[in-house]
Amino acid sequence: MFYLENVSKIFPTTDGKVSAVQQVNLEIRDGEIFGIIGFSGAGKSTLVRCLNLLERPTEGRVLFGDLDLTKASDKELREARRSIGMIFQQFNLLSQRNVLDNICYPLEIAGVDKKAARERAKELLDVVDLADKTYAYPSQLSGGQKQRVAIARALATNPKVLLCDEATSALDPLTTRNILTLLQDINKKMGVTIVIITHEMRVVEQICDRVAVMSSGVVEEVGTVQEIFENPKSETGKKLVIPDASEGIPVPTKDFIRIVFDGRSSYEPVLSQLILHTGLELNILGARTEDINGTAYGQMLIEAPSDRASLQAIRDFLLAKDIPSELVSMQEV
Repeated sequence: MFYLENVSKIFPTTDGKVSAVQQVNLEIRDGEIFGIIGFSGAGKSTLVRCLNLLERPTEGRVLFGDLDLTKASDKELREARRSIGMIFQQFNLLSQRNVLDNICYPLEIAGVDKKAARERAKELLDVVDLADKTYAYPSQLSGGQKQRVAIARALATNPKVLLCDEATSALDPLTTRNILTLLQDINKKMGVTIVIITHEMRVVEQICDRVAVMSSGVVEEVGTVQEIFENPKSETGKKLVIPDASEGIPVPTKDFIRIVFDGRSSYEPVLSQLILHTGLELNILGARTEDINGTAYGQMLIEAPSDRASLQAIRDFLLAKDIPSELVSMQEV
């Protein structure tokens, strides 16, 4: 689908040059949901805009299928962009147009017959479950409804790819989950490849197949969500995965064991079994888990015992139960 080869983007400023993206090599596969995650200023949004050449790379190549977009003619680039939909954090709906006309807008630009455009828009309103808001205006919609309209508009031209730049950042947690579920359905039912830009690990956990971790314009690691979540190799990955005070979880000050819940039943009493098996009193330092359709995702941090025998007993139990875990030394974090 997409292949990036040594892609860099440099912006000139009054204080000198800023390297927003540096020598990125990346493959995004057909039909997958791919996440690009990092903190503010990591270069995520610049990188995703390089995918459709809204930002032209300073150097490197962007291949979309067999087409090198960096060498494409204006006509070839226009045609390619029709296959690449995009949604944004702030929705970017036209306030003077109702929902139906907002969805029709890209079809009008593409020269589609008005009747055919309206029929397509109504089909997509069913897809995003907004048929009852056909003639409403953006000012009459909630944030989640506005994002559903934006998704329908992005799908209007039957794109092969949907680029989502912080598409859920302005939404509350419940609405975020509903929008992510909608995107998953679109991916499965329509076969649309989805690229999600986010700074939230929980977004990646819920929806993505693979993920790239970015910092200071550099892609530090790429892997499946399970690989990154269970064993982050980069410093940025570790900071994103391990809960912190911003999530309402106190930052640990002692060595701890991180227990990863990556899809086991929510009803399995892992902690109580661990206590009964080892006979240890365990101090929980923090936890963040979610029940998604009866399955547990997330992690728990427990204080690491000071004696080796107790520590080994805990790790042996988790290993026997096939529960991913790691010992984290605060001297290394």
